[in-house]
Amino acid sequence: MAKHSYNYGLVGNCAYLAYVDTQANIQWLCWPRFDSSFVFGGMLDKKKGGHFYIKPESENFSSSQHYIDNTNILCTDFESSDGKFRVTDFAPRFYQHERYYKPLMLVRKIEPLEGTPSIKVSCNPVGDYGKMIPEPALGSNHIRYLGFEQQLRLTANIPLNYILNESSFVLNETKYLFLTYGVPLESTIENTAEVFLRKTKEYWKTWIKSTSIGTFAQDKIIRSALVLKIHQYEDTGAIIAAGSTSLPEFDQSTRNWDYRYCWMRDTYYTLTALNNIGHFEELEGYFHFIENATRQEKDRFQPLYKINTEKKIHEKELDHLSGYMGNKPVRVGNDAYTHIQNDVYGQVLTSLLPLYNDKRFTNKQRVYSKRLVEHSLKKIEETMQELDAGIWEFRNRAQLHTYTLLFHWAGSSAAYKIAEFFKDSDLAKKALKLKNEAGVLLESCKNKSGIYMQAQGSDQVDASCLQLITMNYLDPNSEAAKKHLAGLEAELKTDHCLFFRYKHSDDFGKPKTTFLICAYWYVEALACVGRVEEAVEAFDKLNQFSNHLGLLSEDVDPISGDQWGNFPQIYSHVGQVNAAYRIARKLDLPNFI
Repeated sequence: MAKHSYNYGLVGNCAYLAYVDTQANIQWLCWPRFDSSFVFGGMLDKKKGGHFYIKPESENFSSSQHYIDNTNILCTDFESSDGKFRVTDFAPRFYQHERYYKPLMLVRKIEPLEGTPSIKVSCNPVGDYGKMIPEPALGSNHIRYLGFEQQLRLTANIPLNYILNESSFVLNETKYLFLTYGVPLESTIENTAEVFLRKTKEYWKTWIKSTSIGTFAQDKIIRSALVLKIHQYEDTGAIIAAGSTSLPEFDQSTRNWDYRYCWMRDTYYTLTALNNIGHFEELEGYFHFIENATRQEKDRFQPLYKINTEKKIHEKELDHLSGYMGNKPVRVGNDAYTHIQNDVYGQVLTSLLPLYNDKRFTNKQRVYSKRLVEHSLKKIEETMQELDAGIWEFRNRAQLHTYTLLFHWAGSSAAYKIAEFFKDSDLAKKALKLKNEAGVLLESCKNKSGIYMQAQGSDQVDASCLQLITMNYLDPNSEAAKKHLAGLEAELKTDHCLFFRYKHSDDFGKPKTTFLICAYWYVEALACVGRVEEAVEAFDKLNQFSNHLGLLSEDVDPISGDQWGNFPQIYSHVGQVNAAYRIARKLDLPNFI
């Protein structure tokens, strides 16, 4: 259906991510962190972004991509008139010495499959978002690229002059390349590559075996789980919204944002997804990030933080880069960190609740988090009637948003249950009072037809209000829930079960694309109200909007089916996981493989 999709595969190891196109060129890789400057950024500028390609000498060839089953190891297969070969890309990750080995290292294996293919390999990294061109220095079996803060080195068993001169050569045996940042490879090339490949493959297959994935849409959820995992920056536990920046919401929209940060709002959805697939190591890491990011705050929580918990994320435009498909501006940083978004307090509280109602967490974690519970509830009290930017981060529109009030209600409900755990009657009384206040205000957001609008006094509907049903503010079996769902369907749903966030003009005009997580919220809402067959049908329709590897974007064009927005979008993959889990429960399918 789609004419435009992101033809990239993704590899990573919880320390970095690399985007590989269908011609085995590294189109995006940021080192040393997710939010660092790119080393390869051809995705945003073909000339200034550098490249790292492996391709046939002949211009007349075909290629295809696939993942090794149940792993984040990517294979790109080439076929030309003189033969076939495969490029296997992976980021090493495995357990050793009682910790995870996850170096800033990209390993590329090139193996002949048929005939005697002639190939070219070229590696031209850049620094400072394309402003710094490093000087290559030839070593015995490596090329050093001078000018980076730490050593960037390419180690290979390919004649280095072939790489430097971009000369073609016959691939008559398996070749290996190690690109490293910081600590270089100081061991054998061939054996190390094969050992790392075997151990990384074993790690991912074992990780999937330990994942609680139901029988419904199992292949889709396995891929989403693998995508979600490598977007966690394991050093701090942060999970970023996406590994990319400035991929537009639609062509020439100027809605080009940097998503390489950790949004507090995402905590509820992401932790729910991790809980649904039974991954507590990742849950605990994310809890630690939330605690460390918020413990420095004496008053408001920011909507987002850097992955090392730093607060300032100054937004700037990089005028020297042409942008994705000519889409400017290219932005790094995100001024949303300065916004007032009051739903974050309820998000934190609902995210903390599993610590108290799941016996698998320890008392130490529970006691430490009480300070966070008390502070978050206090902020709900102080901001109950304060206008804010809302979930969609409007830059020039402040309202009393229904979505924010919903999380005041849900957060207070969670705080009440947590107070029961601590046997803290004062905390329970305060939480119940705030829950009731939020409920009264939520009712003031309803129109005469019984549809909850975007905000108090607004005449616009909003897809985020689907969650009045999925979060049980509205009894899913009630006529009120069914009427509300029908109202949102009539205004925001497309023929392919996609959903607009809203249809009114915002700071940048009217949106032209749908937001994919909204479609998954819709699937959940359908399942909740008992329209399970329709939920399954809608879920299946949404599958067509992934790319060739099952990866989901942020936005989808409702007419062409084109992928837009940052990619892969964790929100979308989390939405897919949670929707599948909701359907599986309604169908009474097994929760475990």
